[in-house]
Amino acid sequence: MLFAPAARREALFALYAFNYEIARVRESVTQPMLGQIRLQWWRENIVAAFEGGAIRHHPVVEALTAAIRDLRLSRDHFDRLIDGRETDLADEPPATLAALEDYAEATSARLVYLALEVLEAHDTPASDAGLHVGIAYSLAGLLRAMPFRARQIIPADIPTPNAVTELAAAAARHLQAARARRNRIPRSALPALLPAVIAQRSLTRLKQAGDNPFDPVLAIPDPLQSWRLAAAALFNRF
Repeated sequence: MLFAPAARREALFALYAFNYEIARVRESVTQPMLGQIRLQWWRENIVAAFEGGAIRHHPVVEALTAAIRDLRLSRDHFDRLIDGRETDLADEPPATLAALEDYAEATSARLVYLALEVLEAHDTPASDAGLHVGIAYSLAGLLRAMPFRARQIIPADIPTPNAVTELAAAAARHLQAARARRNRIPRSALPALLPAVIAQRSLTRLKQAGDNPFDPVLAIPDPLQSWRLAAAALFNRF
């Protein structure tokens, strides 16, 4: 976000704050019904933002509404983000890798799409790259969460001993697909695509740990992450 134009940082902050709020619903409730109520609250706020309704006095709601109305962001992306987070409330694992990738598209790529809209860089090559960056970032994050949520993460059609390797390979394929479009993407899109740098580093660390997501080393934050992002921004790479 710090690498985006100053005039657009507030809108990006609102987007990421909204995403944080809905992403933490699963961990903040004791029953799925309570989670559904919270997500419905956010749905109602999104409807009000797009349809000119009264806005609740909530710092994230107010900032997000301003961004939606000022920049004419796409409602479909918000709806898909919330629907995707409703999946978090279920304990069943995804049926297939494709289903897990669909979840990643809903909960991560849609946020990248919105960031690209804020940056006015949502042309086709950038959006295509955003799809793959979002999925790769989500899969890398799910691999980091494996020690806590393995049962909800591993697709039912993948044998458990192969799960980490296959998910890491899928994330790497999406990163490769995103970077194949790099030469056709405007520099203005870069801040929205920098999660690719974080995903790549996560996959590299996992490989160094012998594809063992339970290695305690992986729980230590990357001390050079800010520098990696700054270098990527400087050289226009993701």
